[in-house]
Amino acid sequence: MLTASEVLQLIQSLIWLLAGVGVFIVGMNFMGDALEKSAGSGMKKMLEKISNNRFSGVGIGAGVTAIIQSSSATSVMVIGLVNAGVMTLMQATPIIMGANIGTTITGVLVALKNDIFNMIMYLLAFAGVMMSFFKDERVKIAGNLCSGLGLIFVGLEVMSSDQAFGNELVERLFTEIFKNVNFPLLLILVGIIFTAFIQSSSAATGVVITMVGTGVLPLDLALFIVLGANIGTCVTALLASVGANVNSKRVALIHFTFNVIGTVLFTTLIWIFKDAAVNLLVSVFPGNDPMSLQMRVSLFHVVFNVTTTAALLPFTKYLVKYSTLVIKDKKVEEKHNLLDRLLIATPAAAIQQCRAVTSKMAETSLSSIKSAFSLLTDYDDKVEKKVREDENTVDIYEDELGSYLLELSAQDMSARDSVEVTKILHLISDLERLSDHAVNIAESAREMHQKKLAFSPAAYSEVSVLIDAVNEILDYAFHSFKYNSIETADKVEPLEEVIDRLQAQIKLRHINRLKNNECTIELGFILTDLLTDIERIADHCSNIAGCVIEIAHNSLGMHSYTQSLKSGNADYDKAVRDYGEKYVLPVEA
Repeated sequence: MLTASEVLQLIQSLIWLLAGVGVFIVGMNFMGDALEKSAGSGMKKMLEKISNNRFSGVGIGAGVTAIIQSSSATSVMVIGLVNAGVMTLMQATPIIMGANIGTTITGVLVALKNDIFNMIMYLLAFAGVMMSFFKDERVKIAGNLCSGLGLIFVGLEVMSSDQAFGNELVERLFTEIFKNVNFPLLLILVGIIFTAFIQSSSAATGVVITMVGTGVLPLDLALFIVLGANIGTCVTALLASVGANVNSKRVALIHFTFNVIGTVLFTTLIWIFKDAAVNLLVSVFPGNDPMSLQMRVSLFHVVFNVTTTAALLPFTKYLVKYSTLVIKDKKVEEKHNLLDRLLIATPAAAIQQCRAVTSKMAETSLSSIKSAFSLLTDYDDKVEKKVREDENTVDIYEDELGSYLLELSAQDMSARDSVEVTKILHLISDLERLSDHAVNIAESAREMHQKKLAFSPAAYSEVSVLIDAVNEILDYAFHSFKYNSIETADKVEPLEEVIDRLQAQIKLRHINRLKNNECTIELGFILTDLLTDIERIADHCSNIAGCVIEIAHNSLGMHSYTQSLKSGNADYDKAVRDYGEKYVLPVEA
């Protein structure tokens, strides 16, 4: 029996232990947030390279998880992308597998802990705090990264100190516990519950590594807890899939199944060949010093995840088929959510999703305008109806994107990501206005059709030249946004100037035709409305290209950019001349 003073000492040690775990988790969150902000563009590039290649999928999963230091967060991100229809099940499965490999980095860092390394990390934590007082955002992010990395090791040192795991009473307590909880399945259950509770397999594995390093937990028992931690990390993804679409639930099921299969295989092997497995790890890292003890657990964690991925990667198709058999398609056709709220916690992924949805919005607007132009020569009720339907669709895109981006802007993100959110907010407004102009043009075409009106051959020839120029500027604007092409964006402004000149020339010619009674006032009103819509379309294209350039260069603003572009720029002047020669109105009769 423990004396009253021993009970009090034990309680104090357990509180000290909980404090160490808390500092460790806070440090991981700090480091993960800082890495995400500093490498947000890298994450977006990786997500943009999503393909059906299984090996690249594993690499993307491992890379993203290494950046954000959380396989749970990666899994939730993937579920969100599948839910939004950005990613397929076949693409998601290898990424989930790779995430398990990426999460082993934390374990390796924890295992490297020693006195000299700790001192460096403590100084790093202090330096990080000092850096957080700087105004420069890049310095602040670097400071948070340093603070987070340092706090991880502060937490580990607290856990392994004489007040926590290093305390004799705590050691006796855990020794007694593991005398009774030494059955592999019970140990796996401990790992599952602990990881599900703290929502991080990296943190759970870090605690286990520290326990082994202090001698509180035997290596042969620690291996089973680590296996359980890999299943426990699936809880976050399973919870995230609740309320999501069928495919998102399948991603969560695949993640869970993958880890369960790996755990069953390794549990069987270790159970049968326990002594051989332990001896193998000891032979790789001999000695009884804390680092050697810790590196054995870390090595096992790496081997487990790499081996499981290598073994199951060839069976990706079968895992997908299995998930579709277990989770059936709904009888009522399910629509993808345009934007998934799950991704808001990871701004880089959320912005990537916004860009994908905005691209769909842009394609709808482009198609709508080109369909509306076709009505001027070949009116069709069905096409006009489709233009109106597209306009309603674009309105839905704008409403959902607008509210989502405003919610996203409240998140803590890098200055660059914040700028991109702001620019996309401006961009969707331009795209929505483009669809409005498409409806206006369709209405003009319908009025001409109903009243049996037609432009004169001269007026139609002039308008055709203008429409050709507008179609080109539309293609440039949308291409520049979709592919982040500054080269294409630079072509927009000079062409927009040529379109303005053409529109002014056509207006003058129209006035002359009115004076000569070659055109009716009624047709004149329609032509004026059409020219106004076309001019506005070109203006919105200029705004879109400007957004692309601003995001790429973080420039002072669209007006500053336009002024600098037009002031003594030889390339700009040449482009204006070239477009002026390409789009020439027919000679007046």
